[in-house]
Amino acid sequence: MDEASTEVERVYRSDARKMWGALVGFTGDQEIADDAVAEAFARAIRRASMIDDVRAWTWRVAFRVASAEIQRRQDRVDDPGESADPSMGAVPDLVRALKELPPNQRLALVLHDYADRPTAEVATILGCSRATVHVHLSRGRRRLRELLEVRDA
Repeated sequence: MDEASTEVERVYRSDARKMWGALVGFTGDQEIADDAVAEAFARAIRRASMIDDVRAWTWRVAFRVASAEIQRRQDRVDDPGESADPSMGAVPDLVRALKELPPNQRLALVLHDYADRPTAEVATILGCSRATVHVHLSRGRRRLRELLEVRDA
């Protein structure tokens, strides 16, 4: 096994479980999380020698794969009021509230607050500045508090 492949394996062992949990929080769907983690690491194995930072790259790819799947499922839903995932009734209030946030706020919160990714890495994944990440975090936390307080009332 070459050095690049060893690095992919090391990142998989250290980050895959936390990445999966963050993706479940982001998407509310375990199947999407499973597929996104698998796809991100499969792509990393194929491109290992071309990737500078395997950890940041796999996180970014996993969330892009998950986002694309969410969009694909939403495009298939005929009724705009119909949920693409009928099992969402069993998902905890936090995940349902997260799904109501704009995607960049949701992604910033899940990556930073749940997955413990630094703001610089979140900025790279989102393709924005660190200051913008701080804005997403602030607005997302405030909105999340509002959504959860309404459900508790």
